[in-house]
Amino acid sequence: MSDTNANPPRVLLVDDEPHITHILARKLTQLGAEVRTARNGVEGFETAVEFRPAIVLSDLQMPKADGLEMAIRLAEHEATAETPIIMISGRGFLLDDTRLRQTKIVEVLEKPFSVRDVMELVAKQLGWTGQARDAA
Repeated sequence: MSDTNANPPRVLLVDDEPHITHILARKLTQLGAEVRTARNGVEGFETAVEFRPAIVLSDLQMPKADGLEMAIRLAEHEATAETPIIMISGRGFLLDDTRLRQTKIVEVLEKPFSVRDVMELVAKQLGWTGQARDAA
């Protein structure tokens, strides 16, 4: 795992369901990440531009702006254009390939999901060792 004392990886969780962000934030913090949360795509975009996360985990369906709209805006913004996104959705079939290519969505995880699956995807994207995945 990365050295958590020197620059822990920053993770942004964007979901309108507080129990989901609470569970994922707790686990990611235990693994050494610095975590921030947002409740919708508008708040997620603003937080990402300010926070500059190493990765974003986002729900697809949210109020104000959905996860796909947020992902497109992040890809268009200079500060977040290369930030990878893991999209979590109960309706992944709604993601159009043409719009996906406008984003940095690297994985789509279907709901319901296991916390272990999310941690493994984050570990893969952040280059965490097997030790981080084992802790999940």
